[in-house]
Amino acid sequence: MNEGSPTRSRLIALRQEQRAMQEGYAFLDEKCLILAGAMLRELRRHDTLLEALAAAQRETDAALQAAVARHGIEGLSVYPPDPGASLGLSQSHESLIGIVLRRVELVPAPSAPVAAAVYPSPEAEACRSAFVALARAATALAASVGNLVRLEREYRRTVRRASSLHDVVLPELEREAAAIAGQLEELERDEALWVRAARREL
Repeated sequence: MNEGSPTRSRLIALRQEQRAMQEGYAFLDEKCLILAGAMLRELRRHDTLLEALAAAQRETDAALQAAVARHGIEGLSVYPPDPGASLGLSQSHESLIGIVLRRVELVPAPSAPVAAAVYPSPEAEACRSAFVALARAATALAASVGNLVRLEREYRRTVRRASSLHDVVLPELEREAAAIAGQLEELERDEALWVRAARREL
């Protein structure tokens, strides 16, 4: 909406503001493309990790059934953990236009000595290894899900800002600039008519 009388300086200021808003829109549009590409890459990684988790779950189910058949529920519940199976989190990350994308995995960690099994069996050992693999697969997938959530949140925020500039701010600036330009043209025509009339009277 126009404020005050139309002037050339106000029109110039509006045109400059338009250019700034157009540059901002172009930046946000480019950011949307970058985020969309990152989401697609992370989604492909997520699908791969999800397939790995499903495979680990199938292997864990089969290993658990075999171990229960060998030791029974009670026998398996007191089977000691693997002395080398204590796990810790290893994290790394990269930044994409201010968004942190994490990679997390379970790695061996120091642990206290554990007594050996009284009745060891290949089935129990396979079950133990299968659950470790399942935990590793789930950890990697959880990090990927977190990345997707952060990327989607930023993408939606950026789209809203770009749409606001494109659909609201820029059209309002264009209308205001056009109105001022029209008023200035009218003033110039009136001034020209006044000058011609004044010359005729002289």
